[in-house]
Amino acid sequence: MITRKALLRVSKPVVLIAEELSPATLEALGSDFEIRNCDGANRAELLPALAAGVDAVLIRSATKMDAEAIAAAKGLKVVARAGVGLDNVDIPAATAAGVMVVNAPTSNIVSAAELAIALLLASARHVSPAHAALKNGKWARSKYTGAELFEKTLGVVGFGRIGQLVAHRMQAFGMKVVAYDPYLQPARAAQLGVDLVSLDELLEKSDFITIHLPKTKETANLIGEAALKKVKPTVRIINAARGGVLDEAALYAAISEGRVAGAGLDVFATEPCTDSPLFALDQVVATPHLGASTDEAQERAGIAVAVSVRKALSGELVPDAVNVKGGEIHEEIRPSLPLVEKMAQIATAFEAELPVSIEITVSGEVSEHDCSILGTAALKGALIATGMEDVTYVNSPNLAAEKGLTSSVVTEAECEDYRSMISLRAAFSNGNRVEVDATLMGIRKVEKIVRINKFDIELPPADHLLFLVYEDKPGVVGHVGNILGNAKTNIANMQVARDKAGGEALMALTVDSAISAQVVAQIANEIGARVARSVSLQS
Repeated sequence: MITRKALLRVSKPVVLIAEELSPATLEALGSDFEIRNCDGANRAELLPALAAGVDAVLIRSATKMDAEAIAAAKGLKVVARAGVGLDNVDIPAATAAGVMVVNAPTSNIVSAAELAIALLLASARHVSPAHAALKNGKWARSKYTGAELFEKTLGVVGFGRIGQLVAHRMQAFGMKVVAYDPYLQPARAAQLGVDLVSLDELLEKSDFITIHLPKTKETANLIGEAALKKVKPTVRIINAARGGVLDEAALYAAISEGRVAGAGLDVFATEPCTDSPLFALDQVVATPHLGASTDEAQERAGIAVAVSVRKALSGELVPDAVNVKGGEIHEEIRPSLPLVEKMAQIATAFEAELPVSIEITVSGEVSEHDCSILGTAALKGALIATGMEDVTYVNSPNLAAEKGLTSSVVTEAECEDYRSMISLRAAFSNGNRVEVDATLMGIRKVEKIVRINKFDIELPPADHLLFLVYEDKPGVVGHVGNILGNAKTNIANMQVARDKAGGEALMALTVDSAISAQVVAQIANEIGARVARSVSLQS
């Protein structure tokens, strides 16, 4: 006979804990779930445990929730990573399967900042080689003379949450802090007592450099051979962010040749990394990716994802979801969401920096519905255009607020030229504004950009775009076509608009593949373009 108690137990959502998590994680989950455990690193144990039917799975870094694992977990609703990185989760596969992916993006920021500082101090005072020498019976005081931090300049490359924590703490050491972050507003830097500078100026001025950037196409090997030729020979470089931002081969050469005094490394281009030429250098102190490895960080991460799981399984919006668009959106508004994202990406790319504000005006028939979600779409598009990863409709408002970006939406019932139209106005810190108008045409709601600034065009926002603003003169179209042809880049669509004959002109092209920065620069130089921007739209 099945008792009522047994029936209630069976009906509880099932949470599979695939790795060791802090006791606080279980406490945060509470008694509303059936808890199961397995060794997530063991595929022979993980896959059957998933196939047995689970609503959520909690993991750390050892469990690979790839397409195979997600496919095995019929009925899975949430993958929760108790930490920041999501390299071990196949997010596209999870999204396709309707599985929410959540993490704990702020759980380790204090731990990561403190480790960066520990590596900086250890590098400055030769702690690692002096420790090893003493344990080997050598009293080598004169060999390991170090450097003070007081009144030295610290360069912070990437001034997000962790970079700001490091800066604040090192100011207490009497250090002057300069920062490079192309998306940070100068007012925010001034508020924190930090000088915002170019990367070249940071490299030239800094006595210590600490890196706090994600690895993207733009940041890969950012601190490489060319950068390391601009630094002081007494500089010490710390990377406790992501491997691959600092070129390890170039760093080895710079230290070996006396062009860099030392380094502290917690992350590497390929991990696990147990054999690197850098490990043979006394000037390098290295740790095996310990940035998040504190009891406090692990506890915060466990509690954060437990709360997210509870919210997700109860149907609430989850602030730390990385792949879910939330909220009730009218069916007439939904097709406008990806369009507004693209409009914001184009506007942001035109100035090559994050706007400070975006104003959306919705006019015509669609304006009778709640359009407020379009403001979030604009934030998401602008943030994506700056290279930020894992931006969603759930987390973009908070991310934008941290960057000083706001959005607003207004509606107008009348629209003269179209049944409905969306106008986006982006304002930038330098006082410039970029205006993009677009519409959805016909029953199929085909996306069309119809105006950029003062230029009327009719351009489908394809994956790869090129925008050129230049003085109207004969031969420009031919020059652009020849250069793209030589670069094996096929033009799918071209629109040319001008304010008057011989005045300023806009050329907008859709192409079949991304255009390299070198080709864009060549085109700009050839035609004397005031603006030359290649844009690869993302969703």
